[in-house]
Amino acid sequence: MTPFQLVWYKRDLRVVDHRPLLEASARGPVLPLYVVEPALWQQADASERQWLFCRESLCELRAALAELGQPLVVRSGDVVEVFERARSQFGVAALWSHQETGNGWTYQRDKRVEAWAQQHGIAWRDIPQFGVIRRMRSRYGWAKHWEAQMAEPVSDVPTGLHRLDDVDPGVIPEKPCTSLAADPCPMRQQGGRSEGLLELKHFLEHRSTNYSRSISSPNTAFSGCSRLSAYLTWGCLSMREVIQNSRRFKSRGVSSFESRLHWHCHFIQKLESEPAIEFSDFHPFMRGIRDLNRDRLEAWAQGCTGVPFVDACMRALRAHGWINFRMRAMLMSFASYHLWLPWRDSGLHLARLFVDYEPGIHWSQCQMQSGSTSINTIRIYNPIKQGIDHDADGTFIRRWCPELAHLTADQIHEPWRVIDDHPRPIVDCAEAARQARDRIWAIRRSAGFDRHADAIQHKHGSRKAGLKPTATRRRRRPRLDDGGATQLVFDL
Repeated sequence: MTPFQLVWYKRDLRVVDHRPLLEASARGPVLPLYVVEPALWQQADASERQWLFCRESLCELRAALAELGQPLVVRSGDVVEVFERARSQFGVAALWSHQETGNGWTYQRDKRVEAWAQQHGIAWRDIPQFGVIRRMRSRYGWAKHWEAQMAEPVSDVPTGLHRLDDVDPGVIPEKPCTSLAADPCPMRQQGGRSEGLLELKHFLEHRSTNYSRSISSPNTAFSGCSRLSAYLTWGCLSMREVIQNSRRFKSRGVSSFESRLHWHCHFIQKLESEPAIEFSDFHPFMRGIRDLNRDRLEAWAQGCTGVPFVDACMRALRAHGWINFRMRAMLMSFASYHLWLPWRDSGLHLARLFVDYEPGIHWSQCQMQSGSTSINTIRIYNPIKQGIDHDADGTFIRRWCPELAHLTADQIHEPWRVIDDHPRPIVDCAEAARQARDRIWAIRRSAGFDRHADAIQHKHGSRKAGLKPTATRRRRRPRLDDGGATQLVFDL
């Protein structure tokens, strides 16, 4: 039997604009393979809601590949062991995949795959799918490289694949591992490319004109944002095709949306360049400054802090698997400053809740919103003000905190101030914010802080933004509330 071109699917669950599949198909029989890795789904950032979205996408991908002639093959186990069985039984001419900037586990897994391929003389062609540069030496020119990547033609679908009659397609399991906890998410988006295409079409044709005005409030964001983030995370849609489709529509909203797609890759590049930021603070002076308070973490995670807008946002996120970026930032800020929780612990909880969890964006943002990057403005969100600004009459709060439904708009944001027997929040918001600000500011004034911060800016900062050196920018005392500050990450 002729050795296979092995196409390894990971988070690129599509046949359109899939260069590994197209190029492999031009060189011989293709074995399109997805490996369900139990150890991956046992990691602390994995959840059942993510798997269910992935599974739905896999089922649709299998059907799309079957139409080309060869359905998706699915195996469970350690990926190197699965590859070795394929090599021993059939022979592997080459290994094809998209590059992945995943969590620390996938980073180590890919090292093992690379060693296996080298051991057996198998060429591994690992092709970029985002505008992220592997082994990048300098940030200079990154934006131009990103634009060139997005301007490349969308890859064609192969005209056909040779049917592998001797290969059992295998079962797409209901669960990837027995230990994955049940995780009800009743309002989750459905996975699959067809759903992603419907969202893209509807957004561009009907919702994009109001995009910029809709993204801040949770009352409008669920219908006003593009809702494409999960489809990009799991690769049901390619970044390139989304960009090129959006550029056919000329509106302010589409332009704002496209800028967030750029920042999407900008943040993933940080993790690609420095994988340690998933686990360790960017700035060494920020390490170990917070201690875990499990009671506070649990109250925040369950949406039971006593701060109505915070609790409503957390409960909505638990039900949807998604919430808009401003509310994500506020949840993280509240955990980091008001509750003084380590960003890694609160970040893991949010990672599990996000169906669109993208490690490169997520961990950079967790550090950014907790003040650990040292190159960003300190944003200590005032959760009361955020509620008044983005849910003035309390509609969102009443929906997700029904125990407060009887309160008036004047009462609902701070009920403990107007109702004598109403329980107070687990922390005094104003005092907790003041203490956090003073702690962070004292660290930033420490001798040697600026030297490390400038090195971080040189490695990770955006050249396009034209930021001044950190020592100059840090002279201004950080604000307690960011008000209407511009966000630097996509609200997809």
